[in-house]
Amino acid sequence: MPKTISAALSAALLASFLYIVWLPDVGALKRSPPKTTAFIELRRAQFESQGKKFSPRRVWVSYDDISDNLKRAVITAEDDTFFRHNGVDWDNVKTALEKDWELKRPAYGASTITQQLARNLYLSPSKNPLRKIKEMLIARQLEKTLGKRRILELYLNVVEWGFGVYGAEAAARIYFGKPAAELTLEEAVAMAVVLPSPRRHNPAQRGRYVERNMKRIMDRMRASGALIDDVSED
Repeated sequence: MPKTISAALSAALLASFLYIVWLPDVGALKRSPPKTTAFIELRRAQFESQGKKFSPRRVWVSYDDISDNLKRAVITAEDDTFFRHNGVDWDNVKTALEKDWELKRPAYGASTITQQLARNLYLSPSKNPLRKIKEMLIARQLEKTLGKRRILELYLNVVEWGFGVYGAEAAARIYFGKPAAELTLEEAVAMAVVLPSPRRHNPAQRGRYVERNMKRIMDRMRASGALIDDVSED
């Protein structure tokens, strides 16, 4: 192998290694909410590149000021093993890899709520394998440092819920004219099912996609007992 190619390969491997092993200090999240997120700053950069102003709508609220209906619905829709995994659901990862192999492209993410939080706070929507590994490492760090209650609180406050809309409180006020604490079961489920495509679907305007997935999530909640059992706070 020519020396120039070998040197370039070595440099690329070193850069990849350093990218993966450098992890953010998540300790500050135990005491205070993040001032911004990687996803918000990415969206801001996109707007500014087009000469547009970006004004994200965000209202931070505590865990207790978010409807239990929404907590249950989001966990059921996004990560029904949330209280059983340590940041990564390896069974889902295995299934996703098998599906990706069949399709010959990275189509299934299998990200837990903790991984989604890691991605929102520090990374990007890229499906790059190195980014995915880093996401998993940060997720494990979040689990060890923060615990489930704080992770869910952070996630529900930073996740995108529409064009420039971030967090449950802003979304609840914009879509339903009420605080997140007062969301009904149906409103909460409608909000949960749009999370995979929050800029494509409106939870207050229930088209075919929202209605179909609301029924699916309601059935799963009913089968698991999530319609009557309190969300664990371990």
